[in-house]
Amino acid sequence: MNDFYSAVYEVVKRIPRGKVLSYGDVARLVGRPRSARQVGWALHVNPQPGIIPCHRVVFKDGRLTDGFAFGGIDVQCELLKSEGVEVEDGAVDMNKYRWNI
Repeated sequence: MNDFYSAVYEVVKRIPRGKVLSYGDVARLVGRPRSARQVGWALHVNPQPGIIPCHRVVFKDGRLTDGFAFGGIDVQCELLKSEGVEVEDGAVDMNKYRWNI
């Protein structure tokens, strides 16, 4: 596993239950602000789905990703709802649920 992917996984593991970050947020936190798409690829091959909560990463406008690698958008939605995140029309309110670190 490369250093970038490892850094992505470490950031995503820190996102608290009930909070989300965007792909761009994660990219900025690992020091590669123009690498949001690469964050998506890293999460697509998440080696520890139960430990690295990639369902907590969404698009910058709060939309869930139809490419959620571990069951699709419905599973991502259910996982977020189980943590108290409200999902409406396939999106979360980033002003309310973004993890402010």
